[in-house]
Amino acid sequence: MAISKEFDGLIVAPRAGWGGAGRLHEMRSRSLRCLGPHGLHRMAYVEWGDPENPRVLVCVHGLTRNGRDFDVLANALAAEYRVVCPDVVGRGLSDRLLVADDYALTTYANDMITLLARLDVDSVHWVGTSMGGLIGMFLASLPGSPISRLVLNDVGPMVPLEALQRIGEYLGKAPDFTDLDQAEAYIRTVCAPFGTLTDLQWRYMTAVATRVKPDGGYEMNYDRAIAQPYQKAFLDAKEINLWPLFDAIRCPTLVVRGAQSDILAHATAEEMTTRGPQAKLVEVASVGHAPMFLNEQQVRIVEDFLFADPG
Repeated sequence: MAISKEFDGLIVAPRAGWGGAGRLHEMRSRSLRCLGPHGLHRMAYVEWGDPENPRVLVCVHGLTRNGRDFDVLANALAAEYRVVCPDVVGRGLSDRLLVADDYALTTYANDMITLLARLDVDSVHWVGTSMGGLIGMFLASLPGSPISRLVLNDVGPMVPLEALQRIGEYLGKAPDFTDLDQAEAYIRTVCAPFGTLTDLQWRYMTAVATRVKPDGGYEMNYDRAIAQPYQKAFLDAKEINLWPLFDAIRCPTLVVRGAQSDILAHATAEEMTTRGPQAKLVEVASVGHAPMFLNEQQVRIVEDFLFADPG
């Protein structure tokens, strides 16, 4: 489902001077084959804007979400960017993996490099929410990285144990739903840290995060098996510590933090402004994990950074 008349109240007008105020841009659905540890799989993505535009923005979603989370942001930026929003494997329209342990950062990073090769550009800007930010952090830390400007949305090199446990309490355990109303009630509960959203925004977050089951009803649009490697990798750890990756980043970096986030502590976010790329920090009031870029204020935070002077 693209942004449609049902959700046109979500549209954020382009920045003044970009033209096309209130315009719905075309969204194109595509896919490509990627090589994982146990064979090939298909990764789906949607693309907005001029397909010949050399200015490319890649937007990568969080652990249980998919690329459609970025519809509002992508539509707002499509006049200036070719915006590409992948469904990380195991989510959205992408394939489910046969071996659960293959749901890992290395698999995701390899898939993204395959995607960038398909796009045929030397450099990209990157917006990553939570898991998508960790993937971006990893790629941006590598010598010769194609990421030239990086937005880390409510994630950093340290993630506390308590936050990992909170996610583990619901990951892979979502029930099936008889209708979208039931699904929305569930999503409003587990995604309460998104902040105070309008009824329309909650409906949209539900519509893009669920899919119709073959036998009727709805389910969350991700493979429940992603919980297995998550449990192995994180729940026995005291925290995630990725400071060496962050310290290796050299491109301009923005950290967007929900002011009530338990994933990215304020102290960690502040330290990110003094280490590595010496990131710019913007905190969003009355939001936890994570800002979803569904309103003008949050969209403008990203725009202001992406189009800032390099200096």
